[in-house]
Amino acid sequence: RWKPRLLECEIPASNPKSLQISKPKKVNLRPHFLLLKFAFLPGFKYPVAKTGLPLWMLGLDADRLRADLNRLLAFLFHLGILDEQYLQLQQLQDESSPNFVSEVVNIYFHESEKLLRNLRSLLMDRDFSDYDKMGIHLNQFIGSSSSIGAKRVRNVCVAFRAASDQNNRAGCLRALELLEHEYCILKNKLHELFQIEQQRLLAAGVRYPMLN
Repeated sequence: RWKPRLLECEIPASNPKSLQISKPKKVNLRPHFLLLKFAFLPGFKYPVAKTGLPLWMLGLDADRLRADLNRLLAFLFHLGILDEQYLQLQQLQDESSPNFVSEVVNIYFHESEKLLRNLRSLLMDRDFSDYDKMGIHLNQFIGSSSSIGAKRVRNVCVAFRAASDQNNRAGCLRALELLEHEYCILKNKLHELFQIEQQRLLAAGVRYPMLN
């Protein structure tokens, strides 16, 4: 008789490239079979994820997703993408404002993309000489990046401002390319973080029907 088994993988913080696969653990499928039984009753609706698949089919649960969330967050700290300020931002989130962090970060994304467009527009102008204006944009970028804990983006902005202070156009162009690269990494990773958090909240809200 076939018995389903689940392998768990852990990513050590000291060496993210190495994977440790633990011994197979038994999976309790009873709640899923109960849900499957009820799913064929007229009028029964089961919760689904954004993929359109029911959550029980995905095998997701709140505890596992919380562990995934913590591992990804630890990995971002290990790489220096985020710093302690992000944790302080998280502490301001509570039941009355469950989306506080994502809302603040989305505002940051919106403003950052405007700043990136302005910086590129300035540098693409052949007659560009207004390094003071560039410095103002970079100071705004540094401040907003610091406020959400975007450590690597902030550090690149600081180096960018140093090149601007020296009227070093070639250095500014190199810094802009690096800034766009680091910003893209930050945005992708934070979106991944928020997706896991949304799945965790959905999984935590699932209630399986009880047998009478």
